[in-house]
Amino acid sequence: MLKIIQPEGWDTPKGYSNAVMAEGRMLFIAGQIGWDAQQQINSDDFIDQVRQTLLNTVTLLKTAGAGPEHIVRMTWYITDKKEYITRAREVGEVYREIIGRNYPAMAMVQVSALMEDRAKVEIESTAVIPFEQKA
Repeated sequence: MLKIIQPEGWDTPKGYSNAVMAEGRMLFIAGQIGWDAQQQINSDDFIDQVRQTLLNTVTLLKTAGAGPEHIVRMTWYITDKKEYITRAREVGEVYREIIGRNYPAMAMVQVSALMEDRAKVEIESTAVIPFEQKA
């Protein structure tokens, strides 16, 4: 069970939730980057890397018997805030294509670099799978 927490009188955030309450089994997904199953980054394009990062996240969710709708929290680490802002519309399109209209609690942090030199984005996620759903 997931419940979005939205205080009365607060403007609704765009693309995320301020808080999410959940009950179930917790799944913690390590920071995913835009590489494939063989740990190869196939594109230096920011949107391509966001797409692959989200696909990697969904693969891990599926393996655990969950889906994007079970994500309750995401932390995005990006190397270029200006590129994110400039391409935010494209990020939103890719996000909705892969994750759907699930908007968990989110934070985004610009970092000077990620551990993989070519990586432009890394996303950590937490999901809560309802107790009645089997992994």
